[in-house]
Amino acid sequence: MADRSLRGTGLGAKSFEDEAGVEFAARQEVGYDCSRQHHFTLVFSAEAEIPSLWECPRCGAESLRSDGQRPEAKEEKAVRTHWDMLRERRSIAELEDLLAERLTLLRAGELGSTAWSRTAPTKKKTA
Repeated sequence: MADRSLRGTGLGAKSFEDEAGVEFAARQEVGYDCSRQHHFTLVFSAEAEIPSLWECPRCGAESLRSDGQRPEAKEEKAVRTHWDMLRERRSIAELEDLLAERLTLLRAGELGSTAWSRTAPTKKKTA
């Protein structure tokens, strides 16, 4: 029975082709140091742009390259608030006029609880 069995390497087997004449791509190893004293190295292509910061595989903290090359500081845009955007559209005098107009409407009773009840429908009770 052993004479009739198929011999082979099975599915997903290794290739029998040898590595003679195969040129691997140029690589470089880059070391990173974590703030928690972890050190690790990564392999990059020689042509790749090497990042200055990398996440530590042990603790997840930000790690800096061992050669001490710091990342370039990027210009950060100032955060625009609602007030900044409003000031781009209207002057202080216009805003004061609008405020005075709305206050007179509120004091006259044209704004307030009656305006609120018109916009928010109430549920009717069923018996």
